[in-house]
Amino acid sequence: MRITAIYAGLLALLFVLLSVRVISLRRAGRVGLGDGGDALLARRIRVHGNFAEFVPLGLILIGLSESLGVAPMLVHGLGLALLVGRVSHAWGVSQPNEVLVFRSVGMVLTFAVLVVGAGVCLVSGL
Repeated sequence: MRITAIYAGLLALLFVLLSVRVISLRRAGRVGLGDGGDALLARRIRVHGNFAEFVPLGLILIGLSESLGVAPMLVHGLGLALLVGRVSHAWGVSQPNEVLVFRSVGMVLTFAVLVVGAGVCLVSGL
């Protein structure tokens, strides 16, 4: 699963970046748990959490699609869509004045990966 490995690696680096952004703001505000009432920290926590909620299933579906022998271009398309979607979502939600278009594009791309990946798995499995 060489193609999936590329996107897993890139998404892991993005996850670390999102984690560091939360940690740095927690340290600056001396917040050990929760958001301490800091709206920016609350946004960063949700961006990080949303990433953690959606990316694992997306990568599993992409990896399964690759292992089922679908066209490499489709696997790259799914991986790129997940990566761009997560970057877009993170950017949109991270802004103090949320940029809804980036958040929306991020979720549409993420959901598209989940739906297409699920479809590939179901069709191949049946």
